[in-house]
Amino acid sequence: MFEFGRDLRKLFAQARESDDLGWLELIGADLVRAEARQQSIDAGRVSCAHPFEAGLRASALWREHTRRTGMGDSLDRARKAAADAVRTAAGADQTARAAIETACVLMLQFDLCGDLDVLGRAVTGIDALGRIHRPDTAAAAAVIHARLKARQARLSTDSAALLDAAALLDAALHDLSPRAGPLADEVRLDRAALALEAGVARRDVRLLDQAGRDLRSLVERAAPEYRPLTRARALALCGVGMKLLAAMAEDAGVLKQGQMMFEAAADQFTPDHSPLDWVAIQIVRVDDHASLLGLARAQALTEGGGLVLGALAREMRFARETVLAEAGRDQVALSILRDRLCARLADRSERHTPLDWVANQIALARVNLALERLTGRAATGLDMTLVEAAATARELGVIVLAERAETLSASRTVRA
Repeated sequence: MFEFGRDLRKLFAQARESDDLGWLELIGADLVRAEARQQSIDAGRVSCAHPFEAGLRASALWREHTRRTGMGDSLDRARKAAADAVRTAAGADQTARAAIETACVLMLQFDLCGDLDVLGRAVTGIDALGRIHRPDTAAAAAVIHARLKARQARLSTDSAALLDAAALLDAALHDLSPRAGPLADEVRLDRAALALEAGVARRDVRLLDQAGRDLRSLVERAAPEYRPLTRARALALCGVGMKLLAAMAEDAGVLKQGQMMFEAAADQFTPDHSPLDWVAIQIVRVDDHASLLGLARAQALTEGGGLVLGALAREMRFARETVLAEAGRDQVALSILRDRLCARLADRSERHTPLDWVANQIALARVNLALERLTGRAATGLDMTLVEAAATARELGVIVLAERAETLSASRTVRA
């Protein structure tokens, strides 16, 4: 028994020294933070034998913690560690690797908080790289380039851009080493999301099949006892795909299958293991029977961080409360909701991000539209508010919020 325990500790110590950080999926967010803090301390010591490598590893660990929790201070630490790697880089290859890590931090910041300027800086940094001679570094540069282009393509209305980005992801995945592990899985997730989005937009069976193959491969490869988060993310994306297909085909059976995928994804880990993954699943699984308690918890976990998921959770919570109040023809409850939102918008003591403003304006518009339907009295200024909210969301690169504002505006126009 004691030998078994020592062997496990030895294996874990070896994993800590490995370049493959897939083992981090087995530990909770708090332990990831502890690993990142210790790595930063080691990297900052004068006696550190390899400060460049230590800085890169610290940045990667802080990125993982940020991805799990959305904590701004962890993102700041990842940026600092990447900047330290840039400062200590020696030679062309290390310079390229530091630029790649910097781009990874910026891409994560965009994914979590939006902001097209951040995405643009990441693209510019990678585009500025010259010829890279070391094969694994060149492959890593191709991966981050393809993933950044995929994000830009998803913001575009040009379907050809989606296909071009998918081709870049294909090529990047082809060039990766078989030992790439988690990095290859990230590319497959991006490629599946892109193929799913393009397939639904174009009603292209080939693209939908591609998304299905990638997700099936990920689910099969990501054993729950080793890669619970990768498995959960793949299952959740499967659920999104089923939900979109169900809406297209008006098929309740397919929708039920999608809900089962979300349930399976949520069963892979606990909320404290990866709070943002848990919140993301609550948001994508939401339906007409959404739990207010679940949405309230999702909002609490993301409050004040300037996160896209936080804005979505807040807007969806208010949307659900509005639906329930309108269904009960409760004008008092709707008026209370409106007063809460107006007070929040007027409160200058809190730090409100543009995303907060967009979510609050959309929520307020929902409440006013509900009151308009119940009372017959037209709300003023709604159309302009929704136009401004949609424009702000698009400037931030948060298309889902922009589309919600535009859908509300369009529905009011249709009724008029």
